[in-house]
Amino acid sequence: MINLVGTYECKIDAKGRISVPSGLKKQFPALETGFVLKRSVFEKCVELYPNSEWEKLTAKLAKLNQFVKKNQLFVRKFLAGSKQIEIDDAGRMLLSKDLLDYAQITKDVVLSANVGKIEIWDKDLYEQSIAISDDDFSELAEDVMGEINFDDFGIS
Repeated sequence: MINLVGTYECKIDAKGRISVPSGLKKQFPALETGFVLKRSVFEKCVELYPNSEWEKLTAKLAKLNQFVKKNQLFVRKFLAGSKQIEIDDAGRMLLSKDLLDYAQITKDVVLSANVGKIEIWDKDLYEQSIAISDDDFSELAEDVMGEINFDDFGIS
């Protein structure tokens, strides 16, 4: 799995292109292998997967029994709006109008690393999504991570 790091603020141009920050480009595997853009499942943002990560994810989807109606519905909805893209020679990626509309992206954009993928947000929506008090985040951290025995992972 690719461990991407960082949060970057960018602008989107009138044609729907975003210049990928150099700090982020340096973390990507070979740029020529391409990327996949898709709608997020839980948030109003777009997810950018390097093709190597996308292939791992779709391999898991392919294991779902397609003769189970809910599996078929999930895969259809999960893949809705997915697009293969490349980063051009000028270091830009093009977001289609349907994905821009879905994520309500207008001008100011945040690219945020999230375990093997990049989330692409409208800046205001991103700020709303991370707006949580320190106490609430502390409680969330304990709920999510408190039961994990990090010694199993060689972390102390």
